Amino acid sequence: MIAMAPWLQNQLTSLMRRSGHAWLLHGPSGLGQYELGLALARTWLCVQPTAEGACGVCESCHGIDVRAHADLCVLMPETDLMSLSWPLSEKALKDLEDKKRKPSREIRVDTMREMLAFTQTTAASPHGKVVLIYPAERMNIFTANTLLKTLEEPPGPTRFILACQAAHDLLPTVRSRCQQHAMQWPEASQAITWLVGQGLAKQDAEVMFKAAGGRPEEALWMFNAGLTAQVWRALPAQITRGDAPALAEQPATRVLDCLQKLCHDMLCQAVGAPPRFFAAQDLPKASSFQKLSNWSRELMQAAKTADHPYHAGLLWDAWCSRAQRALNP
Repeated sequence: MIAMAPWLQNQLTSLMRRSGHAWLLHGPSGLGQYELGLALARTWLCVQPTAEGACGVCESCHGIDVRAHADLCVLMPETDLMSLSWPLSEKALKDLEDKKRKPSREIRVDTMREMLAFTQTTAASPHGKVVLIYPAERMNIFTANTLLKTLEEPPGPTRFILACQAAHDLLPTVRSRCQQHAMQWPEASQAITWLVGQGLAKQDAEVMFKAAGGRPEEALWMFNAGLTAQVWRALPAQITRGDAPALAEQPATRVLDCLQKLCHDMLCQAVGAPPRFFAAQDLPKASSFQKLSNWSRELMQAAKTADHPYHAGLLWDAWCSRAQRALNP
């Protein structure tokens, strides 16, 4: 079993000492909500847990490793299930193979009903059953309402873990039925040491940790997607010229994230505040505050439809052109 990041291990050890049948793990993306939630589920189901969590070698741990544990139900949007190698239901597989629909980006109400049926059956082991929901904010109102009664009064020894990046998007009635755990931010030195252990050079680790806003898992994802320290430092000048080839190959949501970070730091520079994501020496000369403010509003509006299947090339050209106008005096 792969060792957990040290800041996640500390949180897991703390959660293991606390009781409760429903936990809500919440915080900004990139802090390890999914990893911590799965580690907690693994520990609850483990045959011989240790002081640090699951043993990693028992039949239960192996069942989770191969995504086939009889007492673990994982609820995610179908897009996340596929990217994290969790199996889809037979019905969903048939629908997708027959091209009746595309993979869902929400947690569908029919999967929640399947979860209710899962909780009604007898557990295969004396450790009970566990339901992991991630990201929990992807439940629509119908899905969340289907969960409520079972979350309040689970049948038998069933425990719930809801992991999310936007707890405010959950129904208040869902939040009130869970004990809450706010994800902890790692120390910079600890996170950089961990990133170096994942294969990044120290310079890459330092630059990408800053680029990710202090979220090490986000930093690792960005690096693996091709946004190295050299690429990141060159982005502001390239975007100002209207030529950023590294972004042209990224998905729309990632491009928008980079543009929003650049806009944020340019606004900070315009009012004399230190930048958060880029080094000050890598930023172009500040444009007018009004132009940057208008650009910021446009980026926030674009974020509402960034997941839509627009033509990627045309979208990038439009965003790049708009960035040029905002960044050049």
